[in-house]
This record gives sequence, C-alpha cells and structure tokens, in this order.
Amino acid sequence: MTDSIEERPFLDLPQALVEEMLAHCDSLGNDMSNRFREINEKRDDFRKILYQNKILHRDSDLIATITSPTSCGVDGAYAIERLLSTDMIASAAVAVEGMTPPSEVRHWPEPHHLCHVDSARHSDATGLVLRAIMILQELELAASAPHDVVMIDGSLSTPLIYLNMALNRIDDVSEKLSSVLMSALEAGIINYNKILASKRSDQIYVGLPKYTTKKEISEEILKVKEEDRGLLSFILEPSEFVGPLPIAPSKQPYHITHIPKEQKEFVNEVIAHLNKIQIMYYRPFLHIPALRLEIPKTIASNRPRLSILCESLKIQCSVPAIIEPFPLYLADRMVKHLSTALPAIRRSTTQEIALKWEENLGNMYLAMHGYRTERG
Repeated sequence: MTDSIEERPFLDLPQALVEEMLAHCDSLGNDMSNRFREINEKRDDFRKILYQNKILHRDSDLIATITSPTSCGVDGAYAIERLLSTDMIASAAVAVEGMTPPSEVRHWPEPHHLCHVDSARHSDATGLVLRAIMILQELELAASAPHDVVMIDGSLSTPLIYLNMALNRIDDVSEKLSSVLMSALEAGIINYNKILASKRSDQIYVGLPKYTTKKEISEEILKVKEEDRGLLSFILEPSEFVGPLPIAPSKQPYHITHIPKEQKEFVNEVIAHLNKIQIMYYRPFLHIPALRLEIPKTIASNRPRLSILCESLKIQCSVPAIIEPFPLYLADRMVKHLSTALPAIRRSTTQEIALKWEENLGNMYLAMHGYRTERG
C-alpha cells in the first residue's frame, strides 16, 4: 500500500534541503514558545480587564432553559482543472445537519447540496467568478435551512467582498459563465439580506470564520497586537464567552460597484445590516479553541436567542476529537473532496469524447491534458 503525501512529507525534497529546514525547528520553537509564554503570564491581567469591562461571561448566565435546538452547517468549495486548451470548473455547496436531540425528528435525512460543473475559456478571472457562484450556492442553502441554528463557514461579510470582486471582473470571463452568476445574483442578494436581517425569532444565523486576523478586543481593550481568536483561546476557560460587541468598522466601506440598478436597494440593505454585525468569542469546552461568532444585531440584543445559540454550539462541539462545530466539520470534509473529484471527471469526459472523436486522437488527448487543479 502506497504511503500518502501527508505520511511522507519530505519524499520528493532533496536531503540537504530537508536537513536545512529541520535545522530551523529549534529557533522556531523558541520564538513561538516565548510568545505563548508571554501571553500565558499576562493571562490573569487580561481576564481582570475583561471583567472590568463587563464583557467576560459564562454561558450559564444565558442558558436558563434547555431547548435542544436543531442545527446545520453550510460550507462550499470550488475547483478549476487547468487544461491545455480550456478549463474544467466546478463549484459546490453542502448543508449538513448537526447532531439532533433524541426527541427530534430529523429535518434533513441526507446532506443537501448545490453544484455547478462546466468548461470555461482560460482567464485569470475565472476563479473570482466561480468563487462568487459558490458563495451564492451557500447563501441559498443557508436561507432555505429549516433548523433553529444555521452555521455558516466564514465571515458574514465575505459574500459581499467576493461578489464585488467577481462583478468587477465579470467581463473577463465567458458569457456562459457570467450568465450563471448574473442569473443567480438577485436571489442570492435576497437570501443574503434574509440571513443578515435574521428577523425570524425561531431561527438563528451565525458566521464562524476558522482563520481570522481580527483584533477588535486585543487592540481596543487589552492593548496588545495579538489576533483575537488565538489570544482568547489562552484566556477563556471552558463555558466562557466575551461579548457581544460591535464588529470593527471595515477599513474600506462595504460596496458593490457593478450591481444592476434594480438590485441596488437590496444591496444597500445588506450593507446597512453588515455595519451592525456583532461579534462574540465562545469557548464551549477545553478541547475547543475560542470560536469567533459573527451574529446579526437582532440576535445579539436578544438574550433568549443568544441562549439557544450557545446551547447549540455546546451540543455540536461535544465531540472531543473535533475542534469545530460538528456540522461544519462534516460539511468541510465533504466539499474539500471537490478538487480531487474534478480530475476524475476530466478523465471520464476524455473517454466520452474519444468514443465519438473522428479525427486524430493525439491532439484531443493533449487538449484534455490537466496541468494543475486550483481550489478554494
């Protein structure tokens, strides 16, 4: 049985290069341990500051009644198989139901999904437009989910940023690809607005970015330059949370420059809601790092809805081997395989073409040769 790349990471590297890289481990370890030690030594001081600012709490302050909420996680991925004469593209979004209470009838017995598979001419803008299509698929699944708590992988501001980047370059891709984005745009913005407004009292939407560089609490309150999530993972005890607090203003105002006129009103509503987003950092258990939660203001200002959110996260983070909410973990594992599936689709497509090809097979096989797979 052949070892995987993960099991033999240095297999194709020159021995001298490997030895030089490994020689840096001691200095790297010292630098990182010194940073961690410095944070740990100031931990009690940081906790005192958070208490004084009245933003450090325990989830028992919120969770008064056990409601056993249902939940689901939504994540997406896209992949581009770069060929000699064209590109094969795919985007997909998956919604996976979380662990359900014993008394609850399952809402979704199977994972729900949306996908788009096509070919596209060579363009460096293809990835931007395909990523925006993926985002719209995620928004559609999230907005249609019937669960009490809908967890979205990533920041709630990410869809607007990705849509703006895609619309700025939409003239650089094929008309077929641009039409896919534009045909889904209006419904996508309506779904986005629904999520950010979060008007229904029986449903909660929350964004959970895995990797973040935000420093709202560390810089403004604790007066250090560490990133919030990493810092608070050292500070928070299990069952503690910080917030809710207003999200830091964007360095550049939120905007979409090339939106159709008939959709500008919806976009203005989306931007208004984004500027009111609140943040929390919550650590349900010792084996979980602090989770950054981005929530609409209607949820942040409502203690019963915050209680349901914390209870849901506590249920979905109870598996010791997983350091993120269970439905987001499953959704992420599923969509990550999109990039490995696309080369297989290319090979199958090549066989189908060959069966009907009447010219020289050599040129066709060269045209379908895959150079690399890009993913996101």
